[in-house]
Amino acid sequence: MNVTPRRAALSLLVTAGLVASLAGCTTGTTGSSDCAATPSGSVSNAVKVSGDFGTKPDVTINFPTAAPATERTVIIGGDGDTVVSGDTVNVDYTLFDGETGVELAATEYTEGSTVEFPVDDTQFLVGIVKTLECSTVGSRVVGVIPAADSFGEAGSDQLGVAPGDDIVFVVDVVSISAPKIPALPKADGADQPATPGFPTVVLDDTGRPTVTIPDEAPPTELKLAVLKKGTGAVVADGDDVTVHYVGVNWNTKVIFDESWARGEPATFNTGQVIAGFTAALVGQTVGSQVIVIIPPDQGYGSAGSPPDIGGTDTLVFVIDILGIG
Repeated sequence: MNVTPRRAALSLLVTAGLVASLAGCTTGTTGSSDCAATPSGSVSNAVKVSGDFGTKPDVTINFPTAAPATERTVIIGGDGDTVVSGDTVNVDYTLFDGETGVELAATEYTEGSTVEFPVDDTQFLVGIVKTLECSTVGSRVVGVIPAADSFGEAGSDQLGVAPGDDIVFVVDVVSISAPKIPALPKADGADQPATPGFPTVVLDDTGRPTVTIPDEAPPTELKLAVLKKGTGAVVADGDDVTVHYVGVNWNTKVIFDESWARGEPATFNTGQVIAGFTAALVGQTVGSQVIVIIPPDQGYGSAGSPPDIGGTDTLVFVIDILGIG
């Protein structure tokens, strides 16, 4: 299926020098009493930060920093939930080179500009994870991170971090993302009665469908039937939906696309697929399997999608709805 992938855009703000601070900051650590926060130290306490939470901070760094280990200082203590290992947090941040004080990257500090960071040192820089762990939502925190916990002796050409340099990470913890429910391996809803006039669908042990098209002319209007009725969340317009699917050309009776053959499901946004596929998803529930017959005007139109789909071809999709988000 032809879709336009949605890519998250992050604006990187790079400057030639240090952002001067107009005021000092309060030092210390915070977090829940049973969370072992990375302690503050003389190096992180020496980073001076001013400005309100959620706005671009003014920062003064006594560079070069040369932190012996990652140090973490709380500038503004929030009163929200505590970040723990395994969370995904939404943050605004500004990143500096500890050797030179040069600002390397930052979010825009505007509505919708936050980025997601996994609090997992198998996925992300160890020192940034140490800075985030035990912080509370609403906090502004400084982490001074040596090379051993960041880019090591290789540095980062992309960001402009020289080999062995510390980095200084000033982060606003805006929220903790709700845990994502893992996608199902296949539709697990209750079987529904067959609808007359539709292609027949037979599933193998893995759930992969075989679709048999009738030897008759296709309907001229979109037709939709539920084969399995799931009990999960309802798909809304604009959702990202994880699905397994098979697409068959009614006119040629040939499969033109399927996720099953690739061995993994696909994730589409409901606004980025052909109109008939959107109609088959929106309003359905996770765990459901649907079959949709899509005429050309709600598929690829008169241009078709060469070489497998002509401008007058009707499409059939069997779709397992496995997850949202």
